[in-house]
Amino acid sequence: MPSVTHEALVELFKNRPTLAAEMLHDALGHPVPTFTEARVESSDLTELVPSDRRADVVVVLLVGEQQPAMAIVVEVQLGVDPDKPYVWPVYVTQTRARHRCPTRLLVVTINAKMARWSARPIDTGHPGWTLTPLVLGPQGVPVVTDAEQAKAAPEAVVLSAMAHGQSEVAEAIGMAFFSGAADELDEERRAVYGDLVLSSLNAAARRKLEAMMKSGYQFQSEFARGYVAKGRQEGIVDAKAHDVLAFLEARGLEVPAEVRERVLASTDIDELDRWIRRAAVISDARELLATTGS
Repeated sequence: MPSVTHEALVELFKNRPTLAAEMLHDALGHPVPTFTEARVESSDLTELVPSDRRADVVVVLLVGEQQPAMAIVVEVQLGVDPDKPYVWPVYVTQTRARHRCPTRLLVVTINAKMARWSARPIDTGHPGWTLTPLVLGPQGVPVVTDAEQAKAAPEAVVLSAMAHGQSEVAEAIGMAFFSGAADELDEERRAVYGDLVLSSLNAAARRKLEAMMKSGYQFQSEFARGYVAKGRQEGIVDAKAHDVLAFLEARGLEVPAEVRERVLASTDIDELDRWIRRAAVISDARELLATTGS
């Protein structure tokens, strides 16, 4: 089953169809044709003989009246898979046959060791046909620390965080995302991308960003300010939940597991306030939940 990291990287290339062409041209220095549109196409590459052949992402660059100029097969590779040297040539040839245009294989990884493994030439056995994958490894992923650049290409700054979040530039990447990219996204992608960026940063960078938020630093991004407010709200809820339990335990009342779980799961401040007051008078912790109709 694909990992969360694998699926996150795949989504970046699906959400920004031009990202594959940008990484080929800007990061790896491989020419791509001038195009008017980049479109994600079906990645189901089933052959005439039935078998499961599904690439991670297939992007087609279009010109003129929707004419394919180039196809890019994007494969996210996070671990050694002995099948890939056999199926990658299939992905290329099937995509080329379907769209009748030049086709590139772009392998994406955030692991330097996997970048070396993925870049090995694949000898197909046919004279003159050796497939050398084009590999975007961590060293090839651009470091995005400019808020305007992040604003123009949100997926690029998320990819940058995933590739470089453990390095000394982690804090600057995080700042670029929160100050520039976040407000350009819809609500769902803001939440997902924000979590991806923060979870990719090293502990020092996360602490620094959190400290800046708590100190009143004014991010330009509305989302960043909302992220701070959400964090504060969650902190208040967590503190009140623990106050309820501490009050019960201080009075010498046994707190059953179901009561503890319900209290810690609550996100309603008014409910928690009622429980704090109730905890001062009840004689059995189970009465705490009974008063709410639970």
